[in-house]
Amino acid sequence: VLSVAVTLVSSFAAHAQNTPAAKDAYLYFVWPQDGTVIRGAFWARFGLRNMGVTQAGSTFANAGHHHLLIDVKDPLDPKEPIPQDKNHLHFGAGQTEARIELPPGKHTLQLALGDAKHYPFDPPVVSKKITITIK
Repeated sequence: VLSVAVTLVSSFAAHAQNTPAAKDAYLYFVWPQDGTVIRGAFWARFGLRNMGVTQAGSTFANAGHHHLLIDVKDPLDPKEPIPQDKNHLHFGAGQTEARIELPPGKHTLQLALGDAKHYPFDPPVVSKKITITIK
């Protein structure tokens, strides 16, 4: 039983990244801002202070890459990589802006900074969640 427990703990620890974030890191939207009403596709612009932006796979200290969370209700699991799907967009080339097209209606947007392997930093570096309306 002890052997199984040690194996499980070791396996669990191997999956958690725990990449440290700068204490004063701040992730935010340059545009759009909370409450913005937009007609059609738009350019989302990402801002980051006190850390750097780099490509996925890069282990440069105090740097990561952006992920845009669209209509995501659940918080990210710090022990799992950030998913990649229609609600979790990855910008692994180090992009700080992206053209986004969403269906009409209200949508929530949030940014999350991922480490070299797409895991959230410790503590997580996430923006305030904003709401936009697409007309």
